[in-house]
Amino acid sequence: MARTDSTPPEPAPPLSAEQVRNARNGLILFGVYVVLYGGFVWMSAFARDAMAATVGGVNVATWYGFALIVAALVLALVYSVLCRDGLRESGDSGTSQ
Repeated sequence: MARTDSTPPEPAPPLSAEQVRNARNGLILFGVYVVLYGGFVWMSAFARDAMAATVGGVNVATWYGFALIVAALVLALVYSVLCRDGLRESGDSGTSQ
């Protein structure tokens, strides 16, 4: 639905230092995952024989796919810890007493 008034929207409040740090950490970890995923795509496109090789009875493509899932979970945990450390440094425990 269209706005009927002509007043401009309120500007967003400035980001805190903690929000900027969390965003930077998130982008760095996202970059790490993009490199890992890019390696998977590159190998699938240009190193098909390597992806078809078997290790422990399972092909490398399957192992790499599982590794990507595990890497995503590990990176999420790392991000969580980094954000929690930021809360600890700022003195906010997140609980009211």
